[in-house]
Amino acid sequence: MREHGIRVGLSDEVDAAAALALVDLLDRAEVLGGLRIALKVPHEAWPRFDRLFDEHWGGAPEVPIPPAPNPRARLGALQWRWDGTRVHLEAQSEHPSGGDVPGYSPDQLLRRKPFERISKAELADVERVLTRLARRLATRRSRRLVPTSGRGVVDLRRSFRNALASRGDLVRLSRRARALEEPRIVLLFDTSGSMDPYTRFHLAFAFALRRAIRRVEIFAFNTSLTRVSREIAPGRILRSLDELAASVADWSGGTRIGQCLASFVSAHPEMVDRDTTVVIVSDGLDLGDTALLTGSMRALHERARTVIWLNPLLGDARYEPSAAGMRAALPYVDNFAPGHDLESLERLARLMN
Repeated sequence: MREHGIRVGLSDEVDAAAALALVDLLDRAEVLGGLRIALKVPHEAWPRFDRLFDEHWGGAPEVPIPPAPNPRARLGALQWRWDGTRVHLEAQSEHPSGGDVPGYSPDQLLRRKPFERISKAELADVERVLTRLARRLATRRSRRLVPTSGRGVVDLRRSFRNALASRGDLVRLSRRARALEEPRIVLLFDTSGSMDPYTRFHLAFAFALRRAIRRVEIFAFNTSLTRVSREIAPGRILRSLDELAASVADWSGGTRIGQCLASFVSAHPEMVDRDTTVVIVSDGLDLGDTALLTGSMRALHERARTVIWLNPLLGDARYEPSAAGMRAALPYVDNFAPGHDLESLERLARLMN
């Protein structure tokens, strides 16, 4: 950076190292943004910084580096990989079986692959990514400021009050930062036949959330509503989902969204309040009474902190919410988003913050 005219000091380097411990190292945009902030890169230098970032983290270097004369030279570039516990560098084969797919993250293609095209061999990788997403959702930042020993907004009143104990010397500034709060989430999943290509992945995500966050309630619905929050065993998600499919009435059958949401609203009023995020996952193809759906959605919208509707069909640019059920629900939806791949579920984390 210094060689290319971007001023950076030792304290900025220390801040950048600390920032890397706070971001998702497998999210290229998040690492780039975190380093930009920590290194205090001026806006006019962003294009230079972004180019240097690309060259250093996986792009073509400015000066070609000759291959090293040792056995490791037959290996491809090192890439970051998450093994479920930590991030580590791993050498990629020079001729990978899946084709030449360079990138910052080995999960990049998987994140954008539609659920209906994911193979059984990729299910373990999908579950690993879903677990990581769940952990990110478990640490939502509150608007409330609390005292902190790290970085944050300077609390002048508390700083001056503490200075009285040192005879008026302002030895240290007190700071406040946004508190971490555990979100309260209710997830309602459509398990009708039209949702078959997506249901397994959506519920796997829901149960990963359940393991990471204490205040999560999960319901499956089609022609009736079933509470499934505790129908999962840690470490055996796929088998538990098969057992769940066998136990939930009319799994992969028809759907009556309005009737099922009305059952939830009347039977579980204590689960939704101004701190609750309600997430409905459905394609909106309702065979029931749309007036009942409208009334149920209005009630949820009035009670909840926010209502999010994930529709897998929205992943197709040609999709229009023309189904009667979807049209009836949309006026009471705060965020209408796709839910057809891992990347769309990653966006859910931003919608809920």
